Amino acid sequence: MSKDLSYDAVMARRPEIMKNSSGIDFSIFESGSIAFDYERMMKEAGFSIEEIQKIQSENGVGNTPIIELRNLTALARKIAPEGKGARIFIKDEAANASGSFKARRASTAVYQAKKLGYKGVVSATSGNYGAAVASQAAMYGLKCIVVQECYDSRGVGQPEIIEKARKCEALGAEVVQLSVGPELFYTFLTILEETGYFNASLYTPFAVAGVETLGYEIAMQFREKFGKDPDVVMATNAGGGNLTGTARGLKKAGAQSQIVAASVDLSGLHMASDTQFNKKSFTTGHTGFGMPYSTWPDRSDVPRSAARPLRYIDRYLTVHQGEVFYITEALASLEGLEKGPAGNTSLTAAFALAQELDQDQMIVVQETEYTGAGKHIQPQLSFARDNGIEVKFGDPKDEVPGKNIILPLHPSMITANDADVIHMRRSLIKNYISNYKVTPTEADLEFLAAETNSNVEFVKEVIASL
Repeated sequence: MSKDLSYDAVMARRPEIMKNSSGIDFSIFESGSIAFDYERMMKEAGFSIEEIQKIQSENGVGNTPIIELRNLTALARKIAPEGKGARIFIKDEAANASGSFKARRASTAVYQAKKLGYKGVVSATSGNYGAAVASQAAMYGLKCIVVQECYDSRGVGQPEIIEKARKCEALGAEVVQLSVGPELFYTFLTILEETGYFNASLYTPFAVAGVETLGYEIAMQFREKFGKDPDVVMATNAGGGNLTGTARGLKKAGAQSQIVAASVDLSGLHMASDTQFNKKSFTTGHTGFGMPYSTWPDRSDVPRSAARPLRYIDRYLTVHQGEVFYITEALASLEGLEKGPAGNTSLTAAFALAQELDQDQMIVVQETEYTGAGKHIQPQLSFARDNGIEVKFGDPKDEVPGKNIILPLHPSMITANDADVIHMRRSLIKNYISNYKVTPTEADLEFLAAETNSNVEFVKEVIASL
């Protein structure tokens, strides 16, 4: 008898599909209340740093260079107060096999699929991760399907997403392209069930553990070059796996660096809105993902996400679209480095933050990504104009997402704004309480304190205020 493929029926089978496609029974880490054993999940389903390094080194991943951006640092010092202007560095993750740090996540996920005997892998992503999974799957001789949210209801696709689809196909993947909406997850589940392939989700412990080598390498490379850890590690934040994995790797290296998240401010735009889908010029690294995923990590495509950024964020900065475009061009013209928009989001925040810090301090932007026809500034701005967005020079603080993109008249106009991390911590606690509808136990309180990088007293105070 054929299975019921209606939306409700497939969603009802989600736990079974997830278990069969990942090899993980997430329920064994759960307590029956709010708390679950996150560290046990990472330990049992993940790998040691040494194991990951071996897997990655054999597949064109990792050991990427640190590059000092001397000219951008000089520009920051020119407009900073006297004695300010920290040294700015990038970790050049575009040197990975598929052109981004996502190769680290894909390397461990696809390795696990091969180890468990799956014949293929499936990934739901519109971004670099699809290309990374396709690249690693090709190396391991596995089939690969990428499910991509690409178009609005008119059939119009964003140039950056179309660029990434081309890369996935070039690397041997079958790309299933969908319009924006709830069908993405439904289609993902049906493909997993029909094929019996491995769920190479961004948010499994395999994938996030793969990023730990990134943080670990940063600490080791800085100690070797400069005899100390960087003062600040800046990570672009969307779904949270980038920041989570990097922070965990830094902690495993014993580094005391401040962890600063960065996102493009797209407040006011709804990420699942068909009419607003093409009103944004950034497909990742923006607040439309960074904020909701930080305050409710388990909205991802696995029952328990391994990406839990609020456990690690010390500070969260937001920048504007026009500022990132400006810094992207400055990086190319001043440093001779063409890179895509994701890493340049955190580079923009780093440029602003450097002007607050002393000149002997060091900031490292922990990732870059490859660039290509759809990711360049001109096609992005042309696409924005075609969708009714005004593009002009002025003061970026006047930018309104979905209405205009304002390129700064002068680099001194580039600023980074602090997101309210305390408010985000409160929102996370509120989300857990409202979703689970239980009286929190002592174990729940300890768990929520860890989730928010706070303490039990803070958690109790927030719960009392509800």
